[in-house]
Amino acid sequence: MTKFPRLVFCLLAFCSVFLLRGSNGNDSNSIAVQLNDDVLGLIVLKSDVKDPSSHLSSWNEDDDSPCSWDFVRCNPKTGRVTELSLEGLGLSGRIGKGLEKLEYLKVLSLSGNNFSGDISPEKLALPYDSLEVLNLSRNRLSGRIPASFFDMKSIRVVDLSENSISGPLPGTLFGPCFSLHFLSLAGNMLEGPIPQTLFKCLSLNSLNVSNNRFSGNPDFVSGFWLLERIRTLDLSKNFFSGSIPQGISGLHYLKEFLVQGNHFSGSLSPDIGLCPHLARIDFSGNQFSGGLPESFRRLNSLTLFSSANNMLTGEFPQWIGELRNLEYLDLSRNGFTGGLPSSMADLKSLNYLSLSNNKLTGIIPSSLGDLTKLSVINLRGNSFNGSIPDSLFNLALEEVDFSENQLSGPIPSGSTTSTRLFESLHFLDLSMNNIQGTIPAEMGLFSSLEYLNLSWNNLTSRVPPEFGMFRNLTVLDLRSSGLFGSIPGDICDSGSLDILQLDGNSLSGPIPDEIGNCSSLYLLSLSHNNISGPIPKSISKINKLKILKMEFNQLSGEIPMELGKLQYLLAVNVSYNRLIGRLPVGGIFQSLDQSSLQGNLGICSPLLKGPCKMNVPKPLVLDPNAYNNQIDGGDHHRQNHSESSPVNSKSHGRRMFLSVSAIIAISAATLILFGVIVISLLNISARKRLAFVEEALESMCSSSSRSGTSLAIGKLVLFYSKSSEEIGDPMALLNKASEIGEGVFGTVYKVSVSDHQERTELAIKKLVTSNIIQYPEDFDREVRNLGKAKHPNLVSLKGYYWTPQVQLLVTEYTPNGSLQSKLHERLSSVEPLSWPQRFKILLGTAKGLAYLHHSIRPPIVHYNVKPSNILLDQNLNPKISDFGLARLLTKLDKHVVSNRFQSALGYVAPELACRSLRVNEKCDVYGFGVLILELVTGRRPVEYGEDNVVILSDHARVLLEEGNVLECVDGSMGDYPEDEVLPVLKLALVCTSQVPSSRPSMAEVVQILQVIKTPVPQRMEMF
Repeated sequence: MTKFPRLVFCLLAFCSVFLLRGSNGNDSNSIAVQLNDDVLGLIVLKSDVKDPSSHLSSWNEDDDSPCSWDFVRCNPKTGRVTELSLEGLGLSGRIGKGLEKLEYLKVLSLSGNNFSGDISPEKLALPYDSLEVLNLSRNRLSGRIPASFFDMKSIRVVDLSENSISGPLPGTLFGPCFSLHFLSLAGNMLEGPIPQTLFKCLSLNSLNVSNNRFSGNPDFVSGFWLLERIRTLDLSKNFFSGSIPQGISGLHYLKEFLVQGNHFSGSLSPDIGLCPHLARIDFSGNQFSGGLPESFRRLNSLTLFSSANNMLTGEFPQWIGELRNLEYLDLSRNGFTGGLPSSMADLKSLNYLSLSNNKLTGIIPSSLGDLTKLSVINLRGNSFNGSIPDSLFNLALEEVDFSENQLSGPIPSGSTTSTRLFESLHFLDLSMNNIQGTIPAEMGLFSSLEYLNLSWNNLTSRVPPEFGMFRNLTVLDLRSSGLFGSIPGDICDSGSLDILQLDGNSLSGPIPDEIGNCSSLYLLSLSHNNISGPIPKSISKINKLKILKMEFNQLSGEIPMELGKLQYLLAVNVSYNRLIGRLPVGGIFQSLDQSSLQGNLGICSPLLKGPCKMNVPKPLVLDPNAYNNQIDGGDHHRQNHSESSPVNSKSHGRRMFLSVSAIIAISAATLILFGVIVISLLNISARKRLAFVEEALESMCSSSSRSGTSLAIGKLVLFYSKSSEEIGDPMALLNKASEIGEGVFGTVYKVSVSDHQERTELAIKKLVTSNIIQYPEDFDREVRNLGKAKHPNLVSLKGYYWTPQVQLLVTEYTPNGSLQSKLHERLSSVEPLSWPQRFKILLGTAKGLAYLHHSIRPPIVHYNVKPSNILLDQNLNPKISDFGLARLLTKLDKHVVSNRFQSALGYVAPELACRSLRVNEKCDVYGFGVLILELVTGRRPVEYGEDNVVILSDHARVLLEEGNVLECVDGSMGDYPEDEVLPVLKLALVCTSQVPSSRPSMAEVVQILQVIKTPVPQRMEMF
């Protein structure tokens, strides 16, 4: 029997097995059918599965039993399948109904695959009567969990984590859950409250609902205290709020209590310290206040304790050393005061210590050097003083961050007999202190070091040549650290350096040619030094270079033309040097502004007022004596005269020399003047001929068009579809029910049309009639030009409708509405945009504007960049709408964009209200900068209070100057990477500069955003 008929036979047998069971045949026939059920069920399952690596090749439908198949286990007595484990095999497809036949299946694990489909009973048939362990984690299953899902009498373990399951949980979901011990719903999109029926699952000892959208108040949370056998309770990264109520002390078996990333507030409950077996506590990322309860000192079993990113205050707990089993301690980003107790040396198991961004003072206890298992220590952003204990540099540390303190003294070199630190250290940040002395040569032995920041200190040292031994170093930041001497030629011998910052020192001498060995460098900053000599041509070998800063040095000569080949270069500053000559052709150099070039001797640029100097051979200097000799030999009378009167002879010779020079100059000037006159006459003649041709063509086109021979007035025109033939009068589709929005150019409607027997949703904008161009052929030409603008981040223009009274534009429909609705009109039930989503919207919008500005000629200036004109598709990809519509207005002043744009209050660039300033693409850059601020802060660009008006850009600028700009970040978006958000905010303030020339182009904005998204150990300042 061939394979296919055999499989068909199995499927038919599977469908008919129910009839066979109901028959009254003899027992042996019934048993034979039952013994084959497992084979049939697994073969049916395999038929719906895609197995690219052929892991299920041993599953043969010709076998009478599946017990020898891979990943299948049977009961040796009955021969029935009891366990099926297909974990991490890369399988995909849907989980078919074949599993329903495995009547004795106890363990089913399909985790770590790509199975998809709905988990409803109709789509996912399971042997509910026998299952004890169900693991469907790490797949792509979707849908809502039905109320009947837990109708399993013997189920003990359920793991549905890391799928795409959504919606609320049914209130009756956990009715029969007497045997349930383990439940994980983590990493889905579940929302709403957790059903009260869960608290009747009294056998539950592990519950994980993290990374969802669950919500609830303190009264609801207290229901968890009924689960007396619970050992692990993970409520992290949801939307639970309020204070944590009393009663947790009744959970005598509780080992892990994880609530990080919620909206809990109030003080920490003291009875948490009465849970004797607690080993892991994480309160981070909430809004807890007050101090740490004294009862916490009783938690002798605690190995992990984190309360980072809260508002806790008070004295740093002196009893912390009593938690002798601690391995991980993170109290960062709170308001703790006081010093560190010497008793911290009792934390012998401590591996990770972070106390950053508090208000701690005093010295760093040398007793921390007794923590032999310590690998990470972060004391950043406090007020510690004194010197760094030498004992710490004798440990096998991997990360050390003591930046932004008041530390003094030298950098410890570590014990000369110990190489543990040299072998282990990956990250070292001592920046923004008062450290003195030299950089120890022993640091060159840190072979594993990837990040080194010694900036903003008072070192008196040369750059050690041993730094070239850092084989893994990616970031070297030595800004403003008191360095002198020359830049070592072997500083880039490792070839791994991404960022090199040596600004603000006293470095001298030339830039070494070996700088070209920094093949992976993308940020090179040497500004504010005494570096002299030419800019090396070898820099052109650094193909990945994006930022080059060399301002305020003594560099001389010309900028090498080879630098124009650096295609990724997006920011250059060579101001205040001694450079001369032309700028390189190509790349960023043709768009540099004045601030990047000023203060040089003779750079040739129209932006600079100074003289242009070139490194060219000196012109030939004529010798006056040569002219005298020629004259004397040809005129005996003059020779005698010169002999008798030497003074007169010299003056006469000088007059003859000046006369020849004057003749040459006059001849050259005459020739140039003649050429100018000829060229001008030719240009005038050409313009007249061109104007004549254009007028003739325009007359021909106008007469033919207006006669009705080429354009159909009053008919819908779709550029790439025949649907217009089926619509008839589009005005009949526009009614109040289909209206979805209104903007400065008109009202928008949603319509559905037929296209080749398919329904397509479109948006139709009914334009305001005032100032619209009057002739249909002109309207057709402008709209068709706009229709050619094709970009993933632009709303596609599909067609138009024109009559003298009504003009319509047909565009694609975006189902997720506008960014305005997501930011300011969001319902409480709708989840706020996350940071990745916001960054995606920013980058896409920037790419769309860059396309309008740089890929279309003449460029299209939007004039009205704001959230209501940023539409979102089903995947939250941004699409810019209303671009180019200003071209349809005949009375649009090029300096003042009419009062229609006053609806974009806060987005309007200053030059739009000033007739003396030239309006160009930079006004869109200003609007985009305000858009950044609005996306990051969640606030409107202008907010009116009772007594004041808050301008968002001014407010953010003040916070940046005070060093508190992150305070304005929208808290509703949850966790966000500071090393991305901070430079994005800085970019916004650069874009909203009052001076248009100080703003970057949109192409530069795109590149800067891409740089910000580039992962580095820690984001450097880029502006």
